[in-house]
Amino acid sequence: MLVLNRFAVPPEDQDGFLPQAHAALAALATCSGYLSGRLTRALEDPATWILATEWESVGAYRRALGAFDVKVNATPLLARSVDEPSAFETLAAAAPGGPVEVAESDRAADPWR
Repeated sequence: MLVLNRFAVPPEDQDGFLPQAHAALAALATCSGYLSGRLTRALEDPATWILATEWESVGAYRRALGAFDVKVNATPLLARSVDEPSAFETLAAAAPGGPVEVAESDRAADPWR
């Protein structure tokens, strides 16, 4: 599962944003089910940042959000993210030089049930 949190950070706020983002990434990285993470900035618009994390499952990510260090160090940052969908399930992937591997969706056929 991939989580992309996008942030609009004016240049004058970046000095305060960076330590908060680093602390959030460090807190998330200690959680069970965390696979990888990175803080990125748009080349075309230096005010646009993304905190991208990869998780072994939706459950692992949701459990991580309940961890004390995440609540203290990541939740305040995540609350600053742009209000848009951020959690994505992987439906196809390819390793370098490898074939495309297709995965089934974990979503329920009838999500309202």
